[in-house]
Amino acid sequence: MKKVAILGSTGSIGCSALDIIEKNPERFQIVALAAGKNIKLLKEQIEKFQPKQVAVSSKDNVYKLRETLTAKSKVKIFHGEEGIKKIASYSSADIVVSAISGAAGLLPTLAAIEAGKDVALANKETLVLAGEIVTKRAVKKGVKIIPVDSEHSAIFQCLEGKKKENLRRIILTASGGPFLDFTKSELKKVSLSQTLRHPRWKMGKKVTIDSASLMNKGLEMIEAKWLFNLDFSAIDVMVHPQSIVHSMVEFNDGAFLAQIGVPDMKIPIAYALTYPERIVNDVTPLNLLKVQKLEFYKPDIKKFPCLNIARDAGICGGTAPAVLNAADEVAVNAFIQKKICFADLAKIIEKVLNVHDVVCNPSLNDILQADSWARTETEKIIERMVR
Repeated sequence: MKKVAILGSTGSIGCSALDIIEKNPERFQIVALAAGKNIKLLKEQIEKFQPKQVAVSSKDNVYKLRETLTAKSKVKIFHGEEGIKKIASYSSADIVVSAISGAAGLLPTLAAIEAGKDVALANKETLVLAGEIVTKRAVKKGVKIIPVDSEHSAIFQCLEGKKKENLRRIILTASGGPFLDFTKSELKKVSLSQTLRHPRWKMGKKVTIDSASLMNKGLEMIEAKWLFNLDFSAIDVMVHPQSIVHSMVEFNDGAFLAQIGVPDMKIPIAYALTYPERIVNDVTPLNLLKVQKLEFYKPDIKKFPCLNIARDAGICGGTAPAVLNAADEVAVNAFIQKKICFADLAKIIEKVLNVHDVVCNPSLNDILQADSWARTETEKIIERMVR
């Protein structure tokens, strides 16, 4: 039986992982959970899965959670960054599902690796910020990093058992989001509610907005570089509105391999949890006769400049990807708060990158400092814009 700890248990990935685990009690046992502020849902998860340890975002939330649990509950409750790191490195866990959103997932994921835990990685920011550091530590510790993002899981599956020297390139697919057919002028007027209407996937606000701007695909390019040890010249992106082909690889003999399936995150989550095995899933099977056609387009970087901004930051390397990610997180939050418009996202992120002095071969501390600096700088730029 595989013992599982989940970081971000109340988010969409965490809930889907728990659903899979609940349906396979002979295979999995939940030993630890970490969540943020959704105390009501976390309480339900504790009662259902009986973890030994949990962590929440703050001390106040510890009190709130304690008040909701029965007196008989013996679960240990931690809080804050150190508390989440305790969950990530919990000795009883065999695998850690890293599904905390944003840069906050970096240090807990590193804690899991340092503790020798295999990681089912749903937090792309970990590799965007510190890909070289994370992958080197994983190798040193003999830890497997198994991707959960549907695109990277697809590449992972297509490359399994294949020789790296035979690979020509990988192709990450993008749905194109809700604004695929919008003109550049129309994009200046889109609302938050329009942006959050993803045509294929049900996700959190941040990743849904990033999907609409194609920033998410740019971040995934950087993640793919480190997951698969590739140069950016071997990483391409194609828009695929049906979201059936989750990604594909091309080999040097001209052969392509693609991983296809319905757009449901339970498929890559289940594979990450059971790798190298597969289990029966309750996902509705793909019916290609109903799909009938699969379309592919070149991304329009004039309409969606975030893709190239992210790619350039990835090629630059050093602290540039950390600054890119931090600026994006702050800018997206400002868009959610309706301080800026959708078209401002790329402009703000590019401005922050342009004034950043990149540190090459950064330490973890350099990366964290760059992240902090970028957040402050982005806030300043937004404040000047909204005056």
